[in-house]
This record gives sequence, structure tokens and C-alpha cells, in this order.
Amino acid sequence: MATVVIMPRQGQSVESCIITTWAKKVGDEVKAGDVIFSYETDKSSFDETTEAEGVMLAEFYGEGDEVPCLENVCVIGAPGEDISQYTKGGAAEAPKAEATAPAEEKKAPEAAVAAAPEAAPKEEGGRVFASPRAKALAEKAGVDYRLASPTGAEGRIIERDVEALLDKGVPVKEEAPKAEEVKAEAVKAAPAAAAAEPAVEFEDVKLSNVRKVIARSMHDSLANSAQLTLNMSFDATEIQAFRAAVKANGEAMGLANITLNDVVTFAAVKTLKEFPELNAHFLDDKIRLFKEVHMGVAVDTERGLLVPTVANASKMTLNEFSKAAKDLINEAKGGHINPDKLAGGTFTVTNLGSFGIESFTPVINPPQVAILGVCGIETKVKAAKDGSLKAYPAMGLSLTIDHRAVDGAPGAKFLKALCTNLEHFNQLLAK
Repeated sequence: MATVVIMPRQGQSVESCIITTWAKKVGDEVKAGDVIFSYETDKSSFDETTEAEGVMLAEFYGEGDEVPCLENVCVIGAPGEDISQYTKGGAAEAPKAEATAPAEEKKAPEAAVAAAPEAAPKEEGGRVFASPRAKALAEKAGVDYRLASPTGAEGRIIERDVEALLDKGVPVKEEAPKAEEVKAEAVKAAPAAAAAEPAVEFEDVKLSNVRKVIARSMHDSLANSAQLTLNMSFDATEIQAFRAAVKANGEAMGLANITLNDVVTFAAVKTLKEFPELNAHFLDDKIRLFKEVHMGVAVDTERGLLVPTVANASKMTLNEFSKAAKDLINEAKGGHINPDKLAGGTFTVTNLGSFGIESFTPVINPPQVAILGVCGIETKVKAAKDGSLKAYPAMGLSLTIDHRAVDGAPGAKFLKALCTNLEHFNQLLAK
């Protein structure tokens, strides 16, 4: 019996995913455990495996297509098996004749194409929808993909439709000369200018889904809020000493590899309990104050900036927080984090200190009302009790607040309290 493969739902907040690559094509043999296609949400990427065995009988979507979660994606079964019950509104087609049909049936591909019902491409506002692979094949072959009969989901033209169009012997476009001809004519018309003008070299890089989400989120954040950044530094002597002690004795005591960023973020968690107006969401007509801190930790990944959330961080010890944060960071960098773990944050910490940044303007992650930027450590001088000048390691902090929800004074008080807590970190742990 044929097995239909659906698009998984990776988290309750995910409504659709995009197929990135097909590992198996129609007609390919499929074994249990094989990866059949790869897909991504706006934050993570995944491989879809199957326990079914047989032959890939149909693929309802092409690479680059957005597929609703729980929607049929493909069918695996025995060669020649009836799969009509799995077609989407007649959009899906059985495997190509070459994969299962006897040799004598291959002699008349044109008749087979002609016998199929002609479907009209889906149009919206004059635009015909086609998959990226279909457009690429049509451009390479020099044909107009809009002439193809769509068999993809919801009237979309997919790659096999362009292949069928080529089988019909549709003439190539004549209105546009080939690139080589255009280049030759330009050289004939102005050889001197062509020789004098240097070629402009560039590369167009298509935005990934993660980059699109980041771009939209950052733009919306700045466009729809009143952001103000406050900068302050503190004496990092005590947290550096604490970090050194943990590094030297932590393994024997069963502690995690607690970093300076863990220390600063944990101190922010404890300080936020005293400033609930910063541990909040701005919801247009109201401000939602949270009783617990759900700390967002900004992570630089190969796919872009992700912000996983350490839920209920205010109920954790420093060691528990450090372990939880590292687990989330590793999942985010691995590209397979559940999208639900990227939601629900009430405050965010982002660290650029490792790059030597002295201060910056972090952008708020809406609907949160504040974000803390952690900067690098630099040597500064301050007056000692005896009046002499003393050098010390100063770490900078940059706090951005949404002035619609938080005024400058409460933001400054929070930042000052945080710096005080960090300068007396051992006492903070004792609270």
C-alpha cells in the first residue's frame, strides 16, 4: 500500500515550511531511513526521513515551494500503484512514464501529453506562479514557462511541466537575442568604449528565509517603537575572579563551564526581578508585566541571528542557567532548534564583547520593551580610596529601552543596579 508523506509541524507556531532540496526524485528507489527531502522554517532546517520502502511515485511540490504543515508532500509505493486518492485537487501527477511504463509506451510521449487535460496556470494580479526550478529550466531552454500546463499544487507550474513543454517541441523565444549575440553587437558598435570601460563585477545573493525574518523584525522594531540607548560600565574585577575560580575548580565541583556572558546574563535576570517594568511586553493599549524572567539569549549562527529563550530563568541557579543556555545555543547553531524555543522571551541579552565592541545600540526584540548589550572589557582608571589613580578592567553595557513603555529614569536605575550587582557578584549569589 502506498505511503503518503506529509509536511511535519515543527512547533506550534509554525504554519508552513519551504522545501529546499529533494534527495529522491520520482522513480527513485526509497529505503527505510532514507532522507527524501530537506525543508526549513523561518528559523531552522530539517531533513525528512521515511520508514516506508518502495519507489517515489509522486512529488506534489518543487524545491523552493512553501508547503502548509500537515499537507501531503509526496507518495511512496510500489511501481504502477494507484495513488489517485492522494492527489490534491488533480494537481499531483503520477510518476513519469519512463519510470514504470513498458518500453513500447515510451515511443509516443507527445500523445500522452496531448491526452492529458490542459490546466490553466494559477494567476494573481497578472502573475503566473511557477517554482524556481521550473523558471530556471525554462530560462536555460529558452522557452516561456507560462505556456506550460501546471500540475503542481494549486495551479503552480513545476519543473516537470516545463519538461513536458519541451517534449512538445515548443519553439524557443525569438524576441530576445542570446547573451553572446548582444555582447558581440555591443563590441562591434563601440569597440573603443568597451575596451576603456572596466567590467563591473558583482554577485547577487538571494536572501535566506532567516535573513528575511531578521530584516522584517529589525525594521518593524525600529519603525514601530521609540528606542533609547543608555551606556554604562562597571568594574569587572570580581566577575573575572569568579570566572577564574570556576574554571580552576568547576569540574571537580560538577559545575558547567560558566562564562562571563553567563554571569552578566544571570545578574540581569536577578536584577530584573526588582524592575518588572523592564521585564515586560508592550501590547499597544497595555503593558504586560511578567512575574518570571524568560531570558532571550542572542546567538550568531551560520543562518543568521537567532534568539532562543531560557524559560523561567529566574527560578534557576547560575549553574542551571548556564547549562540551559548552552543547550539552546548549541541547538540554534546546529540549525535544528524547535521554533517554539525561539518564542516567549521577556528580555534579551546580546553580546558583542568578543569583537572588542566598546558600546553599541542593540535593537529591541518586540514586543519586549528592553534589550541589554554586553560590550568588551577595556582598561580604565579610577581614583582609589587613598586618592591615587588605579587601573581596572571596565566592561561596558548598552541598554536599549522602548520609551513608549519605559522612561529614561527607570532604565538608568536598572542599569546602575545591574552594574552594582556585577561589581558585588558574590553577594548577589548569596541573595
